[in-house]
Amino acid sequence: MPRRLPTPVFPAASHFDTATFVEAPHHPSQPLLPLTIAAIGIVYGDIGTSPLYAMREAFSGRFAMAPTETNILGVVSLLFWAMLLVICLKYLTVILRADNRGEGGILSLMSLATRHWHGSTRSRRILTLMGVFGATLFLCDGLITPSLTVLSAVEGLHIVTPVFDAWVVPIALGILIALFSVQRFGTARVGSLFGPVMVLWFLILAALGVGSMLENPDVLRALSPHYAVMFFVENRVAGLVVLSAVFLVVTGGEALYTDLGHFGRRPMRYAWFGLIMPALLLNYLGQAALLLRDPTAAVNPFYLMAPSWALVPLVVLATFAAVIASQAVITGSFSVVRQAIQLGLLPRMDVEHTSASAMGQVYLPMVNRFLLVGVVGLVLSFQSSSSIVAAYGIALALTMVVETILAMVVARTIWRWGWAGMVLFSLFLVVDLLFLGTNSLKIPSGGWLPIVLSLFILFLMTTWRQGRRLVQDKMRNATFPLHLFLSNLDGITRVEGTAIFLTPDPEGLPQTLLHNLKHNKVLHQRVVLMTLVTEEVPRIADDEQITVEDMGEGLYRVVARFGFMEDLDVAHVLELCVPHGLVFDPMDTTFFLGRETLLCTRGEGMPVWRERVFVMMWRNATRAMEYLRIPPNRVVELGAQVEI
Repeated sequence: MPRRLPTPVFPAASHFDTATFVEAPHHPSQPLLPLTIAAIGIVYGDIGTSPLYAMREAFSGRFAMAPTETNILGVVSLLFWAMLLVICLKYLTVILRADNRGEGGILSLMSLATRHWHGSTRSRRILTLMGVFGATLFLCDGLITPSLTVLSAVEGLHIVTPVFDAWVVPIALGILIALFSVQRFGTARVGSLFGPVMVLWFLILAALGVGSMLENPDVLRALSPHYAVMFFVENRVAGLVVLSAVFLVVTGGEALYTDLGHFGRRPMRYAWFGLIMPALLLNYLGQAALLLRDPTAAVNPFYLMAPSWALVPLVVLATFAAVIASQAVITGSFSVVRQAIQLGLLPRMDVEHTSASAMGQVYLPMVNRFLLVGVVGLVLSFQSSSSIVAAYGIALALTMVVETILAMVVARTIWRWGWAGMVLFSLFLVVDLLFLGTNSLKIPSGGWLPIVLSLFILFLMTTWRQGRRLVQDKMRNATFPLHLFLSNLDGITRVEGTAIFLTPDPEGLPQTLLHNLKHNKVLHQRVVLMTLVTEEVPRIADDEQITVEDMGEGLYRVVARFGFMEDLDVAHVLELCVPHGLVFDPMDTTFFLGRETLLCTRGEGMPVWRERVFVMMWRNATRAMEYLRIPPNRVVELGAQVEI
């Protein structure tokens, strides 16, 4: 592979880190059964809690249908075929093929689509913007899913006894606050319990469904697409509104692709076809059988299927399942924000690793506080899961539309699929747009919230990216040509030791070096200009990670490449330099970092009000020394003023 400097898609996340994706299949080496059980616990938590509210919303929600036989059988038929088309065919069969060095997720998919795009620069930017917007939508899901699932589970207490009616919201808030309070400890200690608990949950779902179906076995007729067609024949256009409830049974499907790198395709497929889908389907059929016997059970068909003696244990188990589903979304939010930081879309934040063995287990205190405040605000504002459902769905429907479009580009440009493949993706897109259209009916009653929040996060990301570009351009224009610097070193006092200057520019001369020379009048015997580049690939092998160039006069340029799922590890870079002849003595090496003060000015850049937003983000970013974990006693920071 030629060692050339790539052209970053995004500006650096800091002024000395920049950002590529190389496709290489990755297969987890763990045994299949433990991986499958772990996938059941982590990947399918969101979709596995849908029985708590999906059928209820179809027949007692905001756009409820009358619980007639035709409507009940028709809705169950729609649920079944939605799972087949969206989960089985679209995600498990097609989209999971779009691995990026074994990793999935919307940012990985965006990279695959844009890197091989041969269209115009403008259309490529649109694809990039779509991918980034999809990532912001995922973050909004991190707010809504915990609120909805935990409230839905605890609301089973309404069925147990009216005494608990006033305690549902406080109990749900207590569970959510406790959940976010333990995030700093990570999921490594309790993660081993997720799989067995969710296996038990799905077995209980199946048992409840079978028990109810035995009283109305003819409910199995609903598996025929005939009843879905008859539903629309009888209800016509008005029947389309029920698709917003049908969509709830496939929410969580996007998590399959996001967690591709953790488990691989086979465990997720075995888990779905071997346990998840049969259990969900049996439970939905059981709820339908109950509604056929007693239409008044539409207020909460899931809990009303259970015998009275099992209600309290079922509420407890459902709460555990809801917490596990929430944990998966919260952890995913941490991962997405970390990737966005690496790709230069957000300022540096504190990132804490909660596991010594699992690289992906990270905790971001600022993100955790943001999610906690948002979740508590949602629960206090909406008070019930039925009300939160009004805000749920629109963000995930938009995410699925974005994923389908990006996957279509990948299928066309990388897989070289012809017209038949494009017809298949067109079918996926039509279904996604139908779900999006029906979920858009929720916008006035709460669906506006995730859209507004996503647009705000997108605004922050684009502001940070554009502001970083302005700062880098200003600093690059003020630098000194490297060849002139090398030809004018005579007479400069050289001192012993090694100086490492971290810089975002892999070609020019860092201003920190010039400032040090100007004020201290000396230059170290060995000077290393180091640039940390975040590529659009999840990970990069050690033998491809660095390039070292000897520029003469004791100056070296080191360009180190990291994947967006890796930490920017300066100590590791120093180790990789040893085979290239650069050996560093920690006690004889000094790191020079820039610490710029930004001044807002009227010019050709951003509007002043937007520059002020960028400056605020800049000032609140974690210091580079802390983010890169460089020993403070080996760091010298040199300040400079930059007008933007």
